Amino acid sequence: MICEVIRRFSEFKLLEEYRYIGFGSYYFADFSLFHKNLNISLMHSIEQDGKNRDRFETNQPFKCIEIHFGASNHILPKIGWTEETIIWLDYDGVLDKSVLEDIQTVCTHAKFGSVLIITVNAEAGEVPDKNSSRLQNLKNRVGETKVPNRVKEKDLSQWGTAKVLRDIIHNEIEEILVSRNGGICDNSEKMSYRQLFNFNYSDNAKMLTVGGVIYQRNQKAQVDKCAFERIPFVKSDNQPYLIEVPCLTYRELRTLDKLLPADPNCVPSLKGVPEKDIKIYSEVYRYFPNFAEAEL
Repeated sequence: MICEVIRRFSEFKLLEEYRYIGFGSYYFADFSLFHKNLNISLMHSIEQDGKNRDRFETNQPFKCIEIHFGASNHILPKIGWTEETIIWLDYDGVLDKSVLEDIQTVCTHAKFGSVLIITVNAEAGEVPDKNSSRLQNLKNRVGETKVPNRVKEKDLSQWGTAKVLRDIIHNEIEEILVSRNGGICDNSEKMSYRQLFNFNYSDNAKMLTVGGVIYQRNQKAQVDKCAFERIPFVKSDNQPYLIEVPCLTYRELRTLDKLLPADPNCVPSLKGVPEKDIKIYSEVYRYFPNFAEAEL
């Protein structure tokens, strides 16, 4: 789904001229996806676990990936920012001051036309003792002033935490760009941010992926020409797109594929299959992973 959006950045420049920065881990799944589907070959992977350097290098899928070992807080300021960049800060952990520091680095240095994506754990977390609260824990992690005054303890229930985290990240991006623009005299060259991603999904835990494009104001016509608003899962506000996984068999998936695409107001039906699962699949079938059944 992210690739679907990034393809439209060809309005800015050839996609193969972009570079990609991510956290590859042992699987480098995002690197393989962007290299094969977007033809991006200038790639940097930041790996904090330097003790397993050999394993990362063994699993490196393409020689065009340069691996940097160390904390992202230390690597990002040194990596150079002369090219348009697609950067996915894909954290397993929660939003904290370290994550905000990375966001500050990117927003301070990223060249216009760059894409910033952030993924963080969106679980509310347990209350450690009766003298604390989930809200206070959040304030301790990111800083008191980073949490909007309107946020109350009750706002952190269910997917509420993801919405609060999205607002904190969005405010941080806007704040850094305001500071960056302070040194730019020409109004047309000042930087703006447009959110494109606001995904909520569960991957053993509630997760938030949020991000968008950083561009110069004189590029607004190019941004408009990308027609991001025509993509149904693009979200420009704090209302998320919830990614759900339908419970369907391989045979049901193949049968539904023959009936899609369909009118959104007329969802296909299969005997015995819940309508909810069919509706979920019909919205994301183009991006759904391909699986094959095998008998051993």
